[in-house]
Amino acid sequence: MHSDPIGVILAAGEGRRLEPLTNRRPKPMLPVGDKPLLEHVLTAAKEAGISEFVFVVGYERDRIQTHFGDGNQWNVSIQYAIQDKQLGTAHALEAASDLVDDRFVVLNGDRIIEPSIVSKVCETVTAGATTAAVAVTRLPDATSYGVVGLDGDRVTEIIEKPTESTSDIINAGVYAFDRSIFDAIDRIDSGVGGEYKLTDAINALADEQSVAAVRYDGWWLDVSYPWDLLSVTGRVLDRSTETTAPETNGYVARGAHIADSASIGQNTVVGRGSSIGQNVRIGPNATVERSVVFPDTTIGAGAVVKDCIVGANASIGANSTVPSGEATMIIDGELHEGVRFGGVVGDNATVGGAAVLAAGTVLGDGVSVGPGASVSGTVEDGVEIRRS
Repeated sequence: MHSDPIGVILAAGEGRRLEPLTNRRPKPMLPVGDKPLLEHVLTAAKEAGISEFVFVVGYERDRIQTHFGDGNQWNVSIQYAIQDKQLGTAHALEAASDLVDDRFVVLNGDRIIEPSIVSKVCETVTAGATTAAVAVTRLPDATSYGVVGLDGDRVTEIIEKPTESTSDIINAGVYAFDRSIFDAIDRIDSGVGGEYKLTDAINALADEQSVAAVRYDGWWLDVSYPWDLLSVTGRVLDRSTETTAPETNGYVARGAHIADSASIGQNTVVGRGSSIGQNVRIGPNATVERSVVFPDTTIGAGAVVKDCIVGANASIGANSTVPSGEATMIIDGELHEGVRFGGVVGDNATVGGAAVLAAGTVLGDGVSVGPGASVSGTVEDGVEIRRS
């Protein structure tokens, strides 16, 4: 592999487990600090020496293409491959087949990693002992990911989301391939939902040739569920050396991000791990702790918002409360108990003054909660709730 390989970033997915946050934007465009997830991936790959990229896009692709354009702002070159139907990661990679060289790097567009793992994967293939490499890392609960079977430093198989796992080694979502991966993709069958998985193609490849496992113990931050966005944002902001906050009479903790166009009222507290987007208006005496507030949102005077994600152009009225607590969440049919989570307020939703949202409440896009109302559970898009 030459010193400046093409990087293929898979960014076509919808992110259904993150609804309603992904109703209007693809998962890779969810904000983490002052930039979308995908930009963190691009930055890491660029720092590893990659300057030419192919973004595989599909769901709400205009959001990605408008933000990144041709890559000139980042001093890189970006081309786009379109996955019209989201039929899995192997199908997504195949969409880029006409835009890559003999060897190339593949990354997931929704996981924050360090440049070192991209470099290591490239170097493993460059050494010439193998034409395929997969980054692997350790995770205490591996059952939600692809568990990797190893024979020394060789990948023997990847099992997606096993019900039980005897290993804590997972697929980290960074790969290097030559064009033989496309032959392997042609040989695999679709799985549940008609999706073609890249891990199935890697398994087919491993049956015929050596696939190297590249071990990695650095940052690996994944946003699978809404509350993950809070923890990932907190970790990224804690690591940042920059303090971004406009002039304010309120208190902004270290490890919080405030966009330069946001307005923070007098005596308002913005706690550690919070990220406040562009054109957000927060009234006086409000408290926002460990929360992500999307652009163009208003939070009224005296409101208390904790462990919450507030969508774009939403409104939370004066003296309303979104408390943190131990919540039980059902996401995509999966039960999650004991989740520390305030909740989600969808895009364009309105929460009236003195309303209370119980811990774990999810308001869909355009929901209207009347003044003084109490709400819990999941509320579908567009529903109107009044105080009983």
